[in-house]
Amino acid sequence: MRKKFNSILMLCSIVLILGCSQDNLEKNYILVPGGDVDIGSEEGLSSEQPVNNYSVKSFYLSVHPVTVKQFRDFVEATNYQTEADRYGNSGVFSFIKQQWYMHDGANWEYPLGRSNQMAIDDHPVTQVSWNDAIAYTLWKGVRLPTEIEWEHAARNGINSRSIYPWGNKFKVNNKFRANVWQGTFPFINTNEDGFMTTSSVTEFPPTSLGLYDMAGNVWEWTSSEYQEGNSVPMKTIKGGSFLCEPDFCHGYRVSSRMGTTPDTSLMHTGFRTARN
Repeated sequence: MRKKFNSILMLCSIVLILGCSQDNLEKNYILVPGGDVDIGSEEGLSSEQPVNNYSVKSFYLSVHPVTVKQFRDFVEATNYQTEADRYGNSGVFSFIKQQWYMHDGANWEYPLGRSNQMAIDDHPVTQVSWNDAIAYTLWKGVRLPTEIEWEHAARNGINSRSIYPWGNKFKVNNKFRANVWQGTFPFINTNEDGFMTTSSVTEFPPTSLGLYDMAGNVWEWTSSEYQEGNSVPMKTIKGGSFLCEPDFCHGYRVSSRMGTTPDTSLMHTGFRTARN
């Protein structure tokens, strides 16, 4: 009788765990339907050309980039030390000097350095390298999306040819749809959207698939190599950031892409996760 009871108890526990896992999956991830997608843009930069067609299998993509709180949970559970912490510095853009520099002490908790504000829990984590992002995914049992998956999701899983995930105009009903630079980079930022640096991952409306921050706020690491004649290994980042503006990089276009070395940590780069 006791053996039968223990078996029933174990079965109920398994069902409960599976139920919780499914709830978390539905809460934290969006199913991106598979299909054919044209990656790149003939109107974009040379790195976005030529346009190539790919077939993508259905996958799950996290609703928003990994937040400061989510990354803190990882650090506290594993005592993980980021590369910025090990190096003792990371990349910060000076709004006063209008240039990038290596800032001592800047890390995921203090993206602009310890003399500035601590990172806010519901903002995307930044100052994390590609290697740091991989460490997080291994802990969570997930992965980074490929560049093709990322762009397929930004095209709403239907091969939309819009400039942005929501259409061809940056503002909709005179409202901003993403956290980007307003003005002329790096000289003038009118800050019309109210954010000089990062914003909450749910501050701006989601895409038709239900994904937040698929344009602006922070660049996002993918698992894909960036091969554009570079002499050192680089990884592709997508999505643009709060430092992007049309006359500079216009990085928040769906087709836009850049490459960064895997050990680089910057104040405008984070990541989101995917799962099969």
